[in-house]
Amino acid sequence: MKMYAERRSIAARQMLADGFLISWTGAWIVAGVWVNNLIEKLGLPGQKLQEGGTSFAGNLNQLGGEVDQIPLVGDKLTGSFAEAADASTRLADTGRRIHEMAETLALVLGSAIAVVPIALALGIWVLTRLRWTRRAAIAARVRADPAGRDLLAMRALAGCSLKQLDALGSGVAQAWRQGDPAAVDALASLELDRLGLRLTRA
Repeated sequence: MKMYAERRSIAARQMLADGFLISWTGAWIVAGVWVNNLIEKLGLPGQKLQEGGTSFAGNLNQLGGEVDQIPLVGDKLTGSFAEAADASTRLADTGRRIHEMAETLALVLGSAIAVVPIALALGIWVLTRLRWTRRAAIAARVRADPAGRDLLAMRALAGCSLKQLDALGSGVAQAWRQGDPAAVDALASLELDRLGLRLTRA
């Protein structure tokens, strides 16, 4: 299976397209990672809130346990510390949810920003390259057969511009009808040139 044309000009364009695809992919991956990191930073306050709330609730519960040892007033004070600890725990849960939402949003947006343009470019590249590869493979197989060259010549007469045909000489069609090998090869070369192939294997 051919990946590149035999003619340098077309092969160079194909290589440039490959290089562009690689650069495009790399650029959008970098952009996706940048967006991911940026949005993750928005979740840092939530993370700090979670850590602070959890730590504060633990300290209040510990302090409530110590206050419980105080005679007469210990039971009453312990309830207040427990309520404050519960409020701190709820605050920590809110911070955790904010942090998790930021992480999820960062992952979704970062991935979307990278994947969508890469997938579009890759799809266009694959379709274009597969179409060329299929046509080039058939043309390369046909060119090895004299009868196949005649088919290529017919294709050139039907598909090439008048300017291209005129460059071969005004009598090229007449010569082809008479089976002139030079005319057949000239027309076949014209058709193969459109695919970046040569009349003889490079």
